[in-house]
Amino acid sequence: MFSYKINDQTCLKMLDLRDTEHLFALTVQSKDTLREWLPFIDFTRTSEDTKMFIQSTMKQFSENNGFQAGIWYDGNLAGVIGFHKIDWNNKSTSIGYWLGNDYVGLGLMTKSVEAFVDYAVVELQLNRVEIRAAVENKKSRAIPDRLGFQEEGCVRQAEWLYDHYVDHVVYGMLANDWKK
Repeated sequence: MFSYKINDQTCLKMLDLRDTEHLFALTVQSKDTLREWLPFIDFTRTSEDTKMFIQSTMKQFSENNGFQAGIWYDGNLAGVIGFHKIDWNNKSTSIGYWLGNDYVGLGLMTKSVEAFVDYAVVELQLNRVEIRAAVENKKSRAIPDRLGFQEEGCVRQAEWLYDHYVDHVVYGMLANDWKK
């Protein structure tokens, strides 16, 4: 089971069923903000929906295909970060993340993404980590920029968000470039 201490206030822990109510409450509390960029928000109507999400992430982990972790700050669930999937043949993965409204601006996501990239490169021995973010999602795009990812291009109409498509900027980090 994945657990990673960032500092005395912050740690990452793989989501499990005990986190269902905390995650559901955080999602509901931040729904209006999260909905702008995350298409699953409207499908999270009850804690049972959150429970099914966590069960799917546990299955993902059991299949050695990545995992999702809670970002815990001062004992409270602040957000989620995870590997979408792991391509073991090509030694690559991509990372997705979000924070609850009360935890934005504390540097939590930059530290969490840094920890995940480090884990991917050092522990999992992957060669490539990718992050995609909607062109207009400035806060999400700031994370890979801050960590030295290379902007590799734009995928047009990459994602359907409720009633329109959004373009994604693709960022990549290679193992050889990490922490140089």
